[in-house]
Amino acid sequence: MLTIDPFTKPPNVDMTLPGSKSITNRALVVAALAEGRSTLRKALFSEDTLAMVDSLRLLGVEIEAVQSEETLIVNGCAGKPQSDGSPLWVRQSGTTARFIMPIAALTRGEVTIDGDEQIRTRPHNELFDALEHIGIGITYQEGEGSLPVAINGEKIHSASVDVSTSLSSQYLSAILLAAPCMPDDMTITATGDMVSAPYIAMTIDIMRSFGADVEEINGNQFLIRANGYSAKDYEVETDASTASYFFAAAAISGGRVKIAGLGQHSIQGDLGFVDLLEEMGAEVHKDKNTVEVIGPKQLKGIETSMKSISDTSLTLAAIAPFTQGTVTVSGIGFIEHKESDRVNAVVAELQKLGVRADNHGDGFTVQSGEPASGVIETYDDHRIAMAFTVLGLVSDGIAIDNPECVSKTFPEFFEYIDQLRLEGDKDLRILAIDGPAGSGKTSLAKRVASEIGLEYLDTGAMYRSVAAMALRSSVDPEDKEAVVSVANNIHIDFENETVLVNGENLTEVIRGPEVNAVVSHVAANPGVRAVLRRTQRSWARKRGGGILEGRDIGTVVFPKATLKVYVTATPEERARRRSLESGRPVEEILQEITGRDQIDSSRDDSPLSVSDEALVVDTTGKTLDEVANEIIGAFHG
Repeated sequence: MLTIDPFTKPPNVDMTLPGSKSITNRALVVAALAEGRSTLRKALFSEDTLAMVDSLRLLGVEIEAVQSEETLIVNGCAGKPQSDGSPLWVRQSGTTARFIMPIAALTRGEVTIDGDEQIRTRPHNELFDALEHIGIGITYQEGEGSLPVAINGEKIHSASVDVSTSLSSQYLSAILLAAPCMPDDMTITATGDMVSAPYIAMTIDIMRSFGADVEEINGNQFLIRANGYSAKDYEVETDASTASYFFAAAAISGGRVKIAGLGQHSIQGDLGFVDLLEEMGAEVHKDKNTVEVIGPKQLKGIETSMKSISDTSLTLAAIAPFTQGTVTVSGIGFIEHKESDRVNAVVAELQKLGVRADNHGDGFTVQSGEPASGVIETYDDHRIAMAFTVLGLVSDGIAIDNPECVSKTFPEFFEYIDQLRLEGDKDLRILAIDGPAGSGKTSLAKRVASEIGLEYLDTGAMYRSVAAMALRSSVDPEDKEAVVSVANNIHIDFENETVLVNGENLTEVIRGPEVNAVVSHVAANPGVRAVLRRTQRSWARKRGGGILEGRDIGTVVFPKATLKVYVTATPEERARRRSLESGRPVEEILQEITGRDQIDSSRDDSPLSVSDEALVVDTTGKTLDEVANEIIGAFHG
């Protein structure tokens, strides 16, 4: 569970968010089917996109993923994927499940597709019907109309086909994406009331970017010639659906948020959310590559259909209580078949907070009113978690029961949310003390805390506590996901020198040799660092400041700290100090410290580094009092 810290000041920030999930997955498919080598830049790395990468690799496509550079390098199969019979596991990704079905059929063999329980309950019947019409065999392995299924493309052909789009546009996109690699030209007709139409336009735009020949006829019919795809370098736009949460936060708080990588010519329909905010009274500026939203004193209610931008309807629901009047949304009844029954879910959670909200089948109505505190059930739905986080930014006492579910589309969501709090964090009295292991940070922080009247947080003990609980639970410290789960489910308290973990005194345990041996691996885990950074920031906000020491306090946790200090000493001096404290041999500790320095300085997430604004203090040959006095003088000066 994660309690959301409300704003102390409205945001005032320029941001760059990750790339679009929808564009990344479509670009992955067409690059995989293209002839040649494609590079996808600013690609999103999330559960959904990694599910697509895994599935395409099992279909014989070579993909190099460079997450640190947000880049995917794809060696296309020229429309001829291959399978060794391995089943494809799509996790919870509806996009992957649907797009991969016709791609798997292009192997001309049998491929099994399955996923997590959540995806097994989602509907695919209209897509199955269309696939069978063009000769693709479907064998249901458990229940008709749902995963797992075996797809067999031995008899695939290029007949004209009708595809129902009344429940999801993804059915049509799936057939469109595979069509250029079919045996012959295809005519595809969309039938029914088309929902999320902008996503079809997005699919066609990306197909054409990779050389596909697509002719649109009468708005609902498409002639696709079997000319295949050509490789290219492609930059993914910032995710407009994700951006809606940050724009909404500005709109309800009277703040300002500008996001790069989106602009007036975006291919994403969900950018239309800012047009609704503008209609409600927000100030909106769009140019070629940025979109900015400035919130008014009071948003107005609105009545609107969100059929074309349904993913942002939950964002609007979350800010609806803070408007003047009523918010009524229609045209989104089909989202009951998404990751959760979204209309029922958002109405139920608003009602839980004492907000007057009603489900009218095709959408919802929300009355203005101050929400009460409460714990939000996410239904394992990333958009529920993210939408109600926005509500919690302006309403005290909101907690999210399963924050990890945001990893489906935006693993670093809460880290980016903290960027919105930077304006308020400037007012905190923060002394950030960073430095390598054994440099005297802990002793120094305790000494300074008693002099300047701020509380001290031992962040190193937090990482040690996670390591100790991982060992106790028989979790491999190098199993990143498992250790992140440990971090998400422990509660750490400090009572003077005592460290309580889930109520148990582990003060001695976390300093023991077993923890010493693995804590570097735990501290280098990006997921663990993200969880503990949130805890550290929240701790300081509740106190109006504090003294925090570690390896990324001034560079990452509190980049706007009142004073940043980087303390260091020679490795030999640091080993000598620790030997005096523990009685262990200096040579043994020196080897340990040298290894720890290498891990800390080379890790991908928050490597040990010196902030440009930091006061650098070499403590070699200096007394504790000398160093403390120097820092106290700088803090007050």
